[in-house]
Amino acid sequence: MTTAQVWLAIAGMALITGLTRALFLIGGERMILPDRVQRALRYAPAAALVAVVVPDLLSTQNGLSIAFSNHALYASLCGLAWFLWRRSMLGTIVVGMTVFTLLRLIA
Repeated sequence: MTTAQVWLAIAGMALITGLTRALFLIGGERMILPDRVQRALRYAPAAALVAVVVPDLLSTQNGLSIAFSNHALYASLCGLAWFLWRRSMLGTIVVGMTVFTLLRLIA
């Protein structure tokens, strides 16, 4: 790509990003989303988090892996189980890091 193409791509992305974000600001209080859309938007943060975290947990140097050698995956699952059981963020971190460290020491 040439320098002009790079700058054109950056400007285009900035324009599209600004436009899509400005639509909600321009509409203001007059723009009312249907109830179905409002309910669906409540799940957007969780979906974005899953889309970022899961590929990182499953990927290794050799590709996707659910093998026992993928310590981050199993530590995350233990941390998730703790959070679902106790609803404690600090406990989730402690359990996840403890399991991760033990798996690295054992295997």
